[in-house]
Amino acid sequence: MALVRLDVRFDTLNAIVEYADVHQVVVSVRDADPIIALGALHDRLTSPLGVWLELSEGYSAQLAARDVATLSWLVPLDAVVVSSTNAPASAQVLEALLTDDEVNFSNEVATIVGAYNRPAPPRPIAVWSFDGSTLRHADELLREASSSSSDGGDVTVFR
Repeated sequence: MALVRLDVRFDTLNAIVEYADVHQVVVSVRDADPIIALGALHDRLTSPLGVWLELSEGYSAQLAARDVATLSWLVPLDAVVVSSTNAPASAQVLEALLTDDEVNFSNEVATIVGAYNRPAPPRPIAVWSFDGSTLRHADELLREASSSSSDGGDVTVFR
C-alpha cells in the first residue's frame, strides 16, 4: 500500500481534486486550517481523501475528532493522519471518538468519561499516527519512499 501526502498552499487546492482521483491522498495545508480548506472543496471532490493534522496543546485530539467528524459529512474522507508529540496515543483518542458510542477512555494524552461525538462519520476513517518518520495504522507501517517539490506544494510518498 502507498499513501501520498500533499503539503499544499490554500491557493493551490484545486490541484488536489484531480490528484485525489488517481492516488490515495492525505492533504496538509500550509497556510490555512486544513479542515476548513478541504471543506471548501465539498462540491468538487468525488474520490475519497485524507487530512493531515498537526496536534498541539491548543489543538488536542478531542478537538481534532470533532473536526474530522464534521469534515467527513462534507467530503468523502477515508483517512486522517495525526502528527504530534505523542501521535500513537492521540490517534487512539481520535479512533475512540469517531463512533456513535459513548466514549470512556484513558491513555497518556486524554481521559474521557461519558463523551459522545455525534454524528459519527458516514463511513469508516482510518486513523494513522506519524512520529516524524513512520506512519502507523493498526499493524501497518509505512515509511517515506520518495519526495518532490513543485510550485503547487510538496509530495511525499509513503510505502
